[in-house]
Amino acid sequence: MPEITDASILAALGRQLNTAVAKQTVAASNLANLDTPGYRTRDVSFDDALENQLGTMRRTNDKHLGQGTPDQGQTTEVDGLQSRRDGNNVQVDRELLAMTKASGDFSRAQTALAAKFRLVRYAINEGR
Repeated sequence: MPEITDASILAALGRQLNTAVAKQTVAASNLANLDTPGYRTRDVSFDDALENQLGTMRRTNDKHLGQGTPDQGQTTEVDGLQSRRDGNNVQVDRELLAMTKASGDFSRAQTALAAKFRLVRYAINEGR
């Protein structure tokens, strides 16, 4: 079992923040194209984001992993959505729900990150 360290926790929180931003960006793009004829809804799935994130990591030292940034261009077309007469299949409710979920994911990671930094600040101030 891999060792859980501060670096791995911070890296995981960073990936969660990046994934949430990518999902919000794609949902906003879908909403922006609501009235574009022929536009097809795009999505970033967790599996794609995870695979992309793991693919961008590179070992810079035997003791740690380098961080890459997720390529937000890696999106897929969503299948199974009903199209309107103009060929557009964007659904406002679906996109607003996706933005809300991504916002919640971002907020949870941000809260955990803030708590981690409060612990570090506490440890530094108590050492004086």
